[in-house]
Formats: sequence, C-alpha cells, structure tokens
Amino acid sequence: MTTAVNRFYNSIENAANQSQSALVELFIYFLTVESGQDAATPKQVADCFAACDLVVPGNVGARLSEGLKSKPAKYIKANGGYKLQRHMREALSRKLGAETVTAQTSATLRGLEHKLPAGANKEFLKEAIDCFELGANRAAIVMAWILAMDHLFAYILAHKLSDFNAALGKDKGVKIDSVAQRDDFTEIKETKFIELCRAAGIISNDVRKILDQKLGTRNSCAHPSGVTVNKSKVIDFIEDLVDNVILKFSV
Repeated sequence: MTTAVNRFYNSIENAANQSQSALVELFIYFLTVESGQDAATPKQVADCFAACDLVVPGNVGARLSEGLKSKPAKYIKANGGYKLQRHMREALSRKLGAETVTAQTSATLRGLEHKLPAGANKEFLKEAIDCFELGANRAAIVMAWILAMDHLFAYILAHKLSDFNAALGKDKGVKIDSVAQRDDFTEIKETKFIELCRAAGIISNDVRKILDQKLGTRNSCAHPSGVTVNKSKVIDFIEDLVDNVILKFSV
C-alpha cells in the first residue's frame, strides 16, 4: 500500500497545507474509492499517515465518530468501518479532479515504458498501458503478466538455462525434464515455474513473493469475477513487474 498511498498523497494539491481532519477525509477516499475497499478502519487511516511519513493523529477513531454526527454527516458506518457519505465522496472527487489523477497515473506508467529499450517488450508494454488508459484494467494486468513471464523465459534461455534445467530435472511433478526453447516453458504451470526459478537461485525469495502475489491478481483478472480492479492496483502491478523483473533481469 505504501507506494499507492504516496502516489495518491502526491496528487493532492497543496497536500502539505491540508489539516489532519482534511487528510483523514482524503485517506478515507483513497481506501474506499481509489483502492476499492468496502470500508476503512481507523487503523487503516492511521497507516496511511504513517506510510506518507506524516504525524499520525492520536484520535483517528474519534474524528471518524464525530464525522458521523456532523451536519451534514461526512461518513457512514459500513462493514466494520467507515465510508464517505455520497456528498462527501463527490465533493472530494471534484477536489482531486478525476481527470488529473488519471493523467498522473498514466504518466507514471509511461515513465516505465521509457525505461525499456526499443523493441518488442517496449511495444507490448505500450499496448498494456494503452489498455489502462482506455479503462481496460483487467486487460492491462493480463498483458503485463504475459510480458514479465516472456521476459523471464528469455533471460533463462540466455543466461541461466543450465541452472534452471538442473532444478527442473530434480522435480518429478513436471512432464518435461529440461527446456531448450521458449515453447518448452508452456509445459510448466506458472506456479511451478516460479518455484523452479527460486530453487535454481535465479530469483530471490522477495521476487518469488512478488510473482506469487501478482499471479494471484492475474488469475482474478483472467476470468469473469466480482473482483474490482481499480487504477491503483494496475499501477502497482505493472510497476512491480517492470522494476523487479523486466529491468532487474537484463537479457
């Protein structure tokens, strides 16, 4: 959440001059609108302050309770937490400027695109970001995952093939015992592929955790479901894969 909430905070005009009460309202907006939560707890709001290196109010719960009684009320109770009354949500949306936020998040992703050298990977990432800008968030996530996997396949074939095949040969749960070309990787399930990359020492445990988490997100996006895929999730997904996989493992 740290990266996403900092990006949100940086998008707020005159953020440094906002009162703590105003920031509580804005962080509720971030948690329930930008991040898609049903409700936000006082602890989650406090965590937003901490993640942005801001002084955490000592009475977040009390501020939220007071907001229930104000006229008009700022918040309503929901699902064990709080969310914004409609008028507050719409007012904050206007204050933040939905178009401005979209432009800023798009610029963040375009910045990642420019980090890649010219070639097929850059063009593929460009199309994934095009999907994001058109509101096709699920498509953007699926394409970014395909790009990261394809990049790892190329990296292994170029630099770590013997290490990968050594780990693969010891695993009796895979139909093949070695790979020689890119198509061979399609015989290995993605969860197993990540596991083998770790066993072969190709990726660190931190990168393994990132890939496992992103695979879960990709799976949620690859078929019809009730899961909400918001802008901040797409940004984090693509940023993580570009910075920690595509740029980290040079082919």
